[in-house]
Amino acid sequence: MSEDVPSSRRAQEILCSIVLEYIESGEPVGSRTLARHRRDGLSAASIRNVMAELTDSGYLSQPYTSAGRVPTEKAFRHYVKSVNARRGSAGEAERLRVELSEMHTIQKRMERASHILTELTRNVGIAVALPSTGQLLEQIELVLLGDRRVLIIVVTQDHVAHERVVALGEPVSPEELVSIRNYVNRNFSGWTLADAKRELVRRLAEDRVLFEEVMRKLSLLYQQGLLELDSSPELHMEGASNLIGLDPHLTREKLRELLQALEEKKRVIELLDRFLEQPGGELAVRVGLGDVHPAMKELTLIGLSFSMPAGLSVKVAVLGPMRMRYEMVMSAVLQTGRALKSAGF
Repeated sequence: MSEDVPSSRRAQEILCSIVLEYIESGEPVGSRTLARHRRDGLSAASIRNVMAELTDSGYLSQPYTSAGRVPTEKAFRHYVKSVNARRGSAGEAERLRVELSEMHTIQKRMERASHILTELTRNVGIAVALPSTGQLLEQIELVLLGDRRVLIIVVTQDHVAHERVVALGEPVSPEELVSIRNYVNRNFSGWTLADAKRELVRRLAEDRVLFEEVMRKLSLLYQQGLLELDSSPELHMEGASNLIGLDPHLTREKLRELLQALEEKKRVIELLDRFLEQPGGELAVRVGLGDVHPAMKELTLIGLSFSMPAGLSVKVAVLGPMRMRYEMVMSAVLQTGRALKSAGF
């Protein structure tokens, strides 16, 4: 189907009226229903003629011969171009900022953001933070556990503590661990992890003679991943059960396929990466996700991406049926995203 626009202003108005009516009722829309709601006295017969043109152009479908029309994916794509997010109140924005600020880790903030989106929209709320080597080092802590095992705690400036237990091939004393900790914190606090790793490798080669025993133990710890972080994203998604009411005719098999698709973290992140490509902070709307997974054909994704100073890429989004209240959902995503960003880390 071509992406031509409806041929006249009247056709565009009638198309938008059909989409709005369908969003509210979920039922095929008839010409008489539209005629009753219009103030210009346009007859049902004239509206039917326009609806026939829109059907031929691929904007409407007719489930049954005697039924009204249902907007297609093409119709929803045209409709969203005319929709703007509702302007939220300053008080609501501040409430969200404070609520998110009270969460002191990135995990808790992502979890809370997804809950807020679900609560505001009754759809699926998604919030994800993607770590990178651009994250800034706050400090490390080293704890001797015995049996030559050491607990490495790397704290980044987004207040996330990354823990890992490593086994060394030789004994190490608590004093040596304190010296190593102090050396790394004194020299690399505030550095990106990527820069800190490069510089540490250089210094290990140069300073080995000066502090041979401590630097050798530092080298062992580095080889065991001293400044490595778990690179898995912090993804939170809530409200998948809301999709059960997506379509009264949705078969149990299709619903199972849809929920299974959403259980795959990799697929959800691929979905966000693929369709939230606008410049930081700009809202993106994608109607129809069938090319990601057949079970997502009737879904819409509304979201935005932005970067945090600590080196995190954050994405917040709402996933729901094409039959959603777009202005309200767009507003919820914008407000939640802005509140999350202004809360800082």
